[in-house]
Amino acid sequence: MIKAGIIGSTGYAGGELVRLLLQRDDVEILWYGSKSYTGQKYASIYQNMFEIVDDSCLDDNIEALAEKVDVIFTATPQGFLASLMKEDILSKTKIIDLSADYRIKDVDIYEAWYKMEHKTPQFIKEAVYGLPEINREEIKKARLIANPGCYPTCSFLSIYPLVKEGLIDPATIIIDAKSGTSGAGRGAKVDSLYCEVNENIKAYGVGVHRHTPEIEEQLSYAAGKPVTISFTPHLVPMNRGILITAYGTLAKTASYEEVKAAYDKYYQDEYFVRVLEKDVVPQTKWVEGSNFVDVNFKIDPRTNRIIMMGAMDNLVKGAAGQAVQNMNIMFGLPENKGLKLIPMFP
Repeated sequence: MIKAGIIGSTGYAGGELVRLLLQRDDVEILWYGSKSYTGQKYASIYQNMFEIVDDSCLDDNIEALAEKVDVIFTATPQGFLASLMKEDILSKTKIIDLSADYRIKDVDIYEAWYKMEHKTPQFIKEAVYGLPEINREEIKKARLIANPGCYPTCSFLSIYPLVKEGLIDPATIIIDAKSGTSGAGRGAKVDSLYCEVNENIKAYGVGVHRHTPEIEEQLSYAAGKPVTISFTPHLVPMNRGILITAYGTLAKTASYEEVKAAYDKYYQDEYFVRVLEKDVVPQTKWVEGSNFVDVNFKIDPRTNRIIMMGAMDNLVKGAAGQAVQNMNIMFGLPENKGLKLIPMFP
């Protein structure tokens, strides 16, 4: 039995972690952490947990939590874990962090984009970027996982095979991204109010979105050289889901079969990445509530560009589901255990 604790259990990602882990007979949640709701019944915050979860929310005392559990999930704002991390904590438990605190290896880049000082940069090198499709072997041995961001996960998996195989010029990559409002978190914000979001779509973080350096860093590893991209996210009026449409210039003439072979080379054995049939474009509805990422591409010979597309659920593969996938790997379990979720439809 894996004993788990969740700090930030009342946010959207934390709530999704609870939903996924409660379906398991090999995991026990011992700690429903929430600084905002300490002492309140968890089921009073998420009423869908009525008569399912009897526990009350506890504080964010990560040192006390480390004494009780085998794994801690931190679904917390940037800077939380970095301000508290100690070797004593990591010596007692594994940590899967859903924030950006340990995703970016260059601390100067982290501080420049996130506008805060990193309190424990000594742990950045050890942290494993938790994208199983790329770092599976490193995840198996890790104590500290930096769970990838939602936009970076979908963007990277949509583009990776073509960068890795040198089929596109990475300097030409443009990513147009769209996300449901749950990606902005559960906190009350004017921009997330119903009247602001409904019947509306808008770009935000144009040229300055904090996921940009994360995407660039991972694509740089794939390309074997520094990669700079243009990344623009958009907020759309739906609860959950991410759609990526990326553009790149072909490095050489390539047929559909050659490009498809590149995707199959990296994803044919990946349970959670589905390369769709020819001319089928990904849709968020097809992956909603699941840990799947649907990807596909279209060659445009007229412009010598290729359009790369991806869709996934930002709260599952983009956050909680990927965290559970990482937990499975860390504890030597089947990677899809507890995650064989059929996408919701309609």
